[in-house]
Amino acid sequence: MEALDGILMRAIHKLSNAAKIWENEMNFAISRKLHLCATALMMTVAAPSMLSATEPTAKWCAGVKIAAFPGGPQGGVFANNVYNGFLQAELDLGPKVTYYFSDWDPNKMLKQIQQALATKVDGIATYGFGGEPATAPLVKRAFEQGTIFTTLNTALPDSQKQYSAKGLGYVGAPNYAAGFALASEAAKRTGLKSGEEVFVWGLKGQGGDRGQRTVGVIEAFEKVGAKVIYQEIDSATNGSPNAGTPTFVGLIKANPGVKIVVTDHGGLTANVGVYAKAASLKPGDVYFAGFDMSPNTAKAVKEGFQNLVIDQQPYLQGYLPILNICLTKKYGFSGLHINTAGAFVDASNVDIVAPLAALEIR
Repeated sequence: MEALDGILMRAIHKLSNAAKIWENEMNFAISRKLHLCATALMMTVAAPSMLSATEPTAKWCAGVKIAAFPGGPQGGVFANNVYNGFLQAELDLGPKVTYYFSDWDPNKMLKQIQQALATKVDGIATYGFGGEPATAPLVKRAFEQGTIFTTLNTALPDSQKQYSAKGLGYVGAPNYAAGFALASEAAKRTGLKSGEEVFVWGLKGQGGDRGQRTVGVIEAFEKVGAKVIYQEIDSATNGSPNAGTPTFVGLIKANPGVKIVVTDHGGLTANVGVYAKAASLKPGDVYFAGFDMSPNTAKAVKEGFQNLVIDQQPYLQGYLPILNICLTKKYGFSGLHINTAGAFVDASNVDIVAPLAALEIR
């Protein structure tokens, strides 16, 4: 009897343990199902808000205030292409943009940057014409007060290294490299030999990165042993290219052996036809190379006066800095760094670019 009682007690104990195990497993299964149901419900509820967060939004930069610098005089060559890029970005993205025209005068531009900072705008898109010594304190002041500062056409490389994570980018050509590339290509196409004369009309004396483009042109010619005749673009010609006509005519008459002329300025490049005719040059007498497309430059290429042009695509130098500021202001993106000068224009492809140049887009 006692043995039977022991067997029964052990059986009851095992059944009790089995029941507990079964109960635990059932509870786990039920809990798991409840968890999965809850998760599915949460995802269903959250789905509309998650979807709306990634939907495209019109005028997503509305409410942001930006000061933008086309660079030259209102309606001027190159400056108007940049301005058109600014305008399209303003229309597409929705910020409120105030424009400052500086007549290609670095000192005027620096004063205007100070004026823009005083208005506490959200962003400034401008050239680095003033160079690091004069502009870096303004960049520092901008970021300290919460204004995003970014550059176009002429870089501020030291400032960019310091503030790129906060939005300081650069949209334009790598200036020294662009100058060197243009002169090298012109030398190759003309078969330029050591000792032959070239005329470089540029802005070597301008501070910072801008002057480096002219330096690049000169050093490329010196590399092949050419004799470089250099003329700094004076302030009058810088603002109004027609003012430089007597300078060009006098220099060509004094140096009739000049084989290549490089105009390191979009306005002067657009005026090559005027200069050549004033100096009684026929198409092909001198090989002209320069920077920046415009309607007059396209015409000079077709007439045979202008032979080679680097297209900096200044429209992008307007559009993309506005986008840069909006991306940084709204989403915290770092500064964009974009090379816009990737191609040459000559007689072989000018017909493709000319219609866009007429619209002041290229």
